[in-house]
Amino acid sequence: MIRRSLARSLALALALPLCLAGPRLADAFCGFYVSGADAKLFNNATLVVMMREGTRTVLSMQNNYQGPPEDFAMVVPVPVVLQEENVKTLPHEVFEHVDQLAAPRLVEYWEQDPCYVEPPWEEEGAMRDAAMPPSPAPSGGAADDLGVKIEAQFTVGEYQIVVLSAQDSTGLDTWLRREKYTIPAGAEPLLRPYVEEGMKFFVAKVDIKKVKIDAQGKTMLSPLRFHYDTPEFRLPVRLGLINSSGAQDLLVHILARGKRYELANYDNVTIPTNLDVAPEARERFGELYAALFDATLGKHPKAVVTEYAWDSGTCDPCPTPPLTNEELTTLGADVLGGPPLDPWGGGGFVLTRLHARYDKGSLGEDLIFREAGAIVGGREWIGDKGLEKGALPSGYNNFQARYAIRHPWEGKIACKDPIRGRWGGPWPGVENKGTTAARDLAFAPRGAIELKQMVREDIPELGVMAVAAPAPAGGTAVVGGAPDSASPPPAEGSAPPSEAPGAGKGSASANVRSACSCSSEGGDPAAAGLLALGLLGLARRRRR
Repeated sequence: MIRRSLARSLALALALPLCLAGPRLADAFCGFYVSGADAKLFNNATLVVMMREGTRTVLSMQNNYQGPPEDFAMVVPVPVVLQEENVKTLPHEVFEHVDQLAAPRLVEYWEQDPCYVEPPWEEEGAMRDAAMPPSPAPSGGAADDLGVKIEAQFTVGEYQIVVLSAQDSTGLDTWLRREKYTIPAGAEPLLRPYVEEGMKFFVAKVDIKKVKIDAQGKTMLSPLRFHYDTPEFRLPVRLGLINSSGAQDLLVHILARGKRYELANYDNVTIPTNLDVAPEARERFGELYAALFDATLGKHPKAVVTEYAWDSGTCDPCPTPPLTNEELTTLGADVLGGPPLDPWGGGGFVLTRLHARYDKGSLGEDLIFREAGAIVGGREWIGDKGLEKGALPSGYNNFQARYAIRHPWEGKIACKDPIRGRWGGPWPGVENKGTTAARDLAFAPRGAIELKQMVREDIPELGVMAVAAPAPAGGTAVVGGAPDSASPPPAEGSAPPSEAPGAGKGSASANVRSACSCSSEGGDPAAAGLLALGLLGLARRRRR
């Protein structure tokens, strides 16, 4: 764990909005629930999306809970007194999209005919510069003599919101109990450091009649978005342990122009990526990834794992389309300031995904974020030493958790000098199921998969030795796109890895030698790729 580098007071300012999360994701919550009845409430899903520009932070979160249908409230530490204009509700869909875009992904490749000879091609048209854009009324009422003051109160959606200040944690605990909220045991000691630091407390009471309850009894709360200015970037997660029923997963997604983020006060590690896996991983990808993640934490206890760092307007391969300008605006670009959004989409915002898993014994302090250097990894880049491995420093961010099922060539090899290891789309008559995103990782079964049985290569950084033999290696070339036949089509050209700053828009790659074999859900993968490449204005090739 490294020393905190930012002022403690600045960190508080960022604490509130990060608590929101997607209903299908992890367990962590930045605040805690207090019930209007004598019953236990458990949060079981939290997805956080943050935007950061200068000292402005926009925090968005979506939660669900399991508990009785009585009215309840969320209590979240906040750095400043929020007013009605600082708070709004958001649609659920934008959180699902962010989660799926940055999630670990599984792709499938087929080895192309080793005897195929690619015809000569010539460049036609000018290459568009693919470089990433430059980095761009309070009531004042006092709560008797408990030292609790109502700083603001208003209604947003189904939430009746009160912002409180407190002189001591015991007074705040007593005030909440007096207002008929059953405070979980052990809340006061966790409230104490926030009170001592001068934090305010955002209490959002929910009218249960205004929210949806699914068939499993989970209440889907409208996502909340907050914005404020503070110099330190911090997420208060300790209070979430009050409602914890065990190990908790927290997924934090950060959007910032040209920058990725990591933790300043916890160890950081990147997930092992670009591993070939067994075909059965198609049906058990969540289990496989959970095993890989747990093994990573086994080697790096208490670390926070970076799973994604990529321009939000591009992806390769794409389990879902990139973020649109409209979605960036929804998540906070409208109040972030800075230059206008790129009309091509993405606005130069890097989407960073950080994954933490912790319990009451391993979480010592809140999360504080800092800027980090750009990295690449998890791409279908073939270099002198073979497929790109690990996370490498770079001038742009192109890192993802990506895993591949590879099908070696099964046909006859009748030529004198076959070329093995050229990977692309499916053989004729074989279905390409597209790119699969690992979702619901907090709920994935654990302990039933052995990594060494599922991977097709060693993972030396984890000490895992694969049992099965790897697929044919090598690769003097890699086929791009998702061809309809075994004969590989021409790859769209671009700069070599050291010069290419990002993948193409949508589900196609702007990287030479990139075998995307990807698709967006509900669309034709090849058509999506061609459209994206056309929009980018990349150089085309034609036969002589």
